[in-house]
Amino acid sequence: MSSVPRSAGHRPARLALVAAVATLTAATATACSTSSSGTGNSSSSAGGSGSGKVIQVVAAENFWGSIAAQLGGSHVKVSSVITNPDTDPHSYEPTAADGRTVASAQYAIVNGIGYDAWTDKLLASNSGSDRTELKVGDLVGVKPGGNPHRWYSPDNVHQVIEKITADYKKIDPADAAYFDQQKNTFETKTLTQYNQLISQIKSKYAGTPIGASESIVTPLAEGLGLKMMTPETFLDAMSEGSDPTAKDKATIDQQIKNKQIKIYVYNSQNSTPDVQAQVKEVKAQGIPVTTVTETLAPANASFQQWQTSQLQGIEQALAKATGK
Repeated sequence: MSSVPRSAGHRPARLALVAAVATLTAATATACSTSSSGTGNSSSSAGGSGSGKVIQVVAAENFWGSIAAQLGGSHVKVSSVITNPDTDPHSYEPTAADGRTVASAQYAIVNGIGYDAWTDKLLASNSGSDRTELKVGDLVGVKPGGNPHRWYSPDNVHQVIEKITADYKKIDPADAAYFDQQKNTFETKTLTQYNQLISQIKSKYAGTPIGASESIVTPLAEGLGLKMMTPETFLDAMSEGSDPTAKDKATIDQQIKNKQIKIYVYNSQNSTPDVQAQVKEVKAQGIPVTTVTETLAPANASFQQWQTSQLQGIEQALAKATGK
């Protein structure tokens, strides 16, 4: 896919947020939802037996929305705010329609950790409702200032799966057995290839030194047992849209020149001139390059399709680099 530099940096939304919040306050319970997560509200062969209740769910980002839709099956309707692969969730400016969707939602899923700070005011503006809220950062114990890219942590993904299912069961107790079945199917069948790839890479390539363009890769590297060589200060600067230091760039140049990294992983949705220069240097040294993206790519992919494709790319790059 095409590279989309974050020229504006990761600044919280301001002007459009004011309008969205104002609209949300006046929103009615019958307000229509924003565009869906693009993954569909898939249901298992068990169908929609039970209460017939459908939980209205809003997810700030479509990667969490995809998981929520599959866990809820026919008993949820999920709308995701961020669905365009070219949209930067950090600096997204919510629309009036987003406000209406949040106002009518019974369950809201946001990433937190400063990643989608624009959701705070949207949720606070309708705090008097009986809406259940899940902030992923709070769930997994990562505080503001920590790495927000928790959907790239396999352990955190499974924590979110458990929590979403538990919340669905509290909101709709009559369909608890259905939600348990959905979770079991998702974890033991749907995520089979995702889980297998993580296990394979970890057992075969643990400790392999890698380079990366930004901190989005760090939780995944940790989950795969790979050794991140790129300075954390550089990774954070790129993720936050700030300028990296000359020292960090020099360190990375040396790592590439001396082939201290076996592969290089970069976020193709945040390919700045510095990153493009590094990719060029890496390729010139014959070091395999592979990509990840911030959000579902393509936008209509499921979480597992997206992640599996990226894991396959990493595995292939590691195999090429190490001969294993």
